[in-house]
Amino acid sequence: MGATSGIGLELARLCIAKGWRVAIAGRRAEPLETLRMSAPSQVVAACIDITRESSAAEMLRLVDKLGGMDIYCHVSGIGAQNPTLDPAVELRTMETNVMGFTRMVTAAYNYFARQGGGQIAVVTSVAGTRGLGSATAYSASKRLQNTYLDALSQLSRMRKLRITFTDIRPGFVATDLLNKAHHYPMLMPLQPVARKVFRAIERRRRRVVIDWRFAVLVFFWRLIPAGLWERMPVRVIKN
Repeated sequence: MGATSGIGLELARLCIAKGWRVAIAGRRAEPLETLRMSAPSQVVAACIDITRESSAAEMLRLVDKLGGMDIYCHVSGIGAQNPTLDPAVELRTMETNVMGFTRMVTAAYNYFARQGGGQIAVVTSVAGTRGLGSATAYSASKRLQNTYLDALSQLSRMRKLRITFTDIRPGFVATDLLNKAHHYPMLMPLQPVARKVFRAIERRRRRVVIDWRFAVLVFFWRLIPAGLWERMPVRVIKN
């Protein structure tokens, strides 16, 4: 889910190259069809907008077309810096990263519960580590995703279901999600990140931060007392 650009598109290409049968989905038809035509015997596609109430049912119909599902990979999300706290930006981010995320992941969870097992992999972000003043809705939505996966993992064990969860937390990646007018520290190229995401899914890693520099950063972020964190001007640098 979210295969029209960025990490989702590269990840879908890697799955296809591995010989997997793949269902791809996203909002834009043209990149989906281009990718489908690259391997028509392996790939099925559908335009799905996760902010629509019908999207979960549309995803399940796509799964039927594929012939079943072993892994649900969620790479659909938006984000923006919003220091002026424009309500439209905040609500749009929450609609996709919270409501849409919850709608699709619960649909996948219930599918795997009926099936008897599966894997749910979500590309979240290191931004979920602490609240970022320059990207309030984005960092809050990513924290929710991290916690939601933790809760689902516990619920799966309580119900003795064979569902595994992979929470993949990249730092800044050179995709269209980032505003080109800003400079992002430790910016990572897309293809190597996608390969690391794919390996994390293959190995069924529970949590992984990409890459090691961001793993170190996250470690120290967590050590900062809340009162001190709130006084730190953590922001992306403008050109």
